[in-house]
Amino acid sequence: MSTSENDASASQRIDASVQAELNRLRESIDNIDAAVVHMLAERFKATQQVGRLKADHQLPPADPARETRQITRLRQLAQSANLDPAFAEKLLNFIIAEVIRHHERIAEEAGNGGADGNGNATAAEV
Repeated sequence: MSTSENDASASQRIDASVQAELNRLRESIDNIDAAVVHMLAERFKATQQVGRLKADHQLPPADPARETRQITRLRQLAQSANLDPAFAEKLLNFIIAEVIRHHERIAEEAGNGGADGNGNATAAEV
């Protein structure tokens, strides 16, 4: 039996009120996922502007002190929201890695290299 057949069989066995609640919750999750994607897009628009500003003024893409402050701040926000701070930190580190990639590309396009002066890739504005 395929997964879709299993899902169909399972949904046929679920009480209609339970299925309705499951559908409502899933719709809420879908809406939240869409909001997260749109918020990330807005965040990346802002970090792209930071990257261009830094490249235009030959500023290093790294700001380790800001990165540390951001991780600390996000961990505190996660804690107050009853979200695992370690998960929040992992998520931010994933986002930072993507920002670094963008900033390096912007710096390369501007002719600034995207490295720390020693050829080492560096952290980006977070």
